[in-house]
Amino acid sequence: MILLDTHVAFWLAKYDAKLGRQSRELIAQALPSGGVGVSSISFWELALLAAKKRLILHRPVEELRRTFLATGIAELALTGDIATVAVALEKLHGDPADRFIVATAIAHGATLMTADKALLRWRSKLPRQNASR
Repeated sequence: MILLDTHVAFWLAKYDAKLGRQSRELIAQALPSGGVGVSSISFWELALLAAKKRLILHRPVEELRRTFLATGIAELALTGDIATVAVALEKLHGDPADRFIVATAIAHGATLMTADKALLRWRSKLPRQNASR
């Protein structure tokens, strides 16, 4: 399973060149078997950024979510177990959305696809794919 970080889901939705060729290929390979997911918190984060005008979406987040689900991308829910794991993550910065996304990846045994330098540098056993590549 590949878990897309919020910005990676956004890049994928708008065919942004920031999403690297290797990462696009990994997504394309994993998608037919249901191996690509997005945390439900990412939809919250996208809606929040759009509401604050920090991100321009050309369609409502609800529509983007429906499109993702229709193409076979799994929505991974925030559960109580994931929430408590998020609190216990050692030496990870305090951004709650990032902590929930990382905890979701851990709970699902997923590889986190991100371009967030802090998440890529974070010392842990969590498998990560640099989305820029």
